[in-house]
Amino acid sequence: MIELLGKSLPQLQEIFVTHKIQKFRAKQLMDYIYHRYVFDFDKMEQFPKNLRTWLTENCIISMPKVITESVSPDGKTRKLLLEFSDTSRVEAVLMQQHYGNSVCVSSQVGCAMGCIFCASTQGGLYRDLEAHEIVAQVVLFGAAINEDIHSIVVMGAGEPLQNYDNVLNALKLMHDEEIFNISYRKMTISTCGWVPNIYRLAEEGIPITLALSLHATTSETRRSIMPIGAKYALPEVLEAVKAHYEKTQRRVTFEYILIEGVNVSLEEAHQLGKIGKEFPNCHINLIPVNGNEHIDLYKPNNKHMSTFKEIVESYGVSVTIRKEMGDAIQAACGQLKAGHAQKEENHE
Repeated sequence: MIELLGKSLPQLQEIFVTHKIQKFRAKQLMDYIYHRYVFDFDKMEQFPKNLRTWLTENCIISMPKVITESVSPDGKTRKLLLEFSDTSRVEAVLMQQHYGNSVCVSSQVGCAMGCIFCASTQGGLYRDLEAHEIVAQVVLFGAAINEDIHSIVVMGAGEPLQNYDNVLNALKLMHDEEIFNISYRKMTISTCGWVPNIYRLAEEGIPITLALSLHATTSETRRSIMPIGAKYALPEVLEAVKAHYEKTQRRVTFEYILIEGVNVSLEEAHQLGKIGKEFPNCHINLIPVNGNEHIDLYKPNNKHMSTFKEIVESYGVSVTIRKEMGDAIQAACGQLKAGHAQKEENHE
């Protein structure tokens, strides 16, 4: 079967011409998939019956199955647990912000990074997602709300830069005016610090924002909570991020998880401020750890988090404490998947 999802207009045109189908039908097909959200060939009524029959017999639009949907009490955050045809599962999150609809997508099934605060990594890496499977996560949310998607964040399960080609292809497709026409400036890739591909991304010449999962201010602490720290020391990672900034002039975001007793001393706040000061116009996003039954870690109290934030800000750095939009629906990476697996195991 020919996969039609995640194909550019020239690719679809080539498929159609090869099978002696009128070239203009490819653009109509893209309109059905990405703007009308019609995935059933029989319902594509602009097509003659013989074309619909040919599509049904020879082609497929591989949309994942929704296993579970969770919606926050305020209705602004929605999380889907999705299952692909091989029964592998990933999560995707829609956040309805004041500036528009933002979708957080997964790039891999599972994750090899082993970060102690992330539920996605508990079972290790199963496989990379293909470009069309990444695009499908955004298509599903577009269909669900029937509104435009404003921005994309590759910050779900997996290390995006370890699945570089598929992630970049997916983002290029979503930038395509025939698909979602999302500006590259409204796309963010979050990485644990996969150094070679940070440099590779910089050379693409695409103004995608880079977010570094920093989470510690010393190599020693970083190694203890993020095994990738043993492969790439913190100075090496920061040097790569600086090279990306110098090449793209895109504002760098540092993600810093707040874990009581691990990385939230006042000295670490000062060190974080000094790191941020080295990156013009950077932003530091402080993230209270989303502790739960799968992850036995806890966030500091609100007073300590405020003090930590104020110290970092004293270095002239932009800092926010992430609004915990997803706590009520297990929106942190891997939590919904882990929770659902536990329910199945208990036959609930």
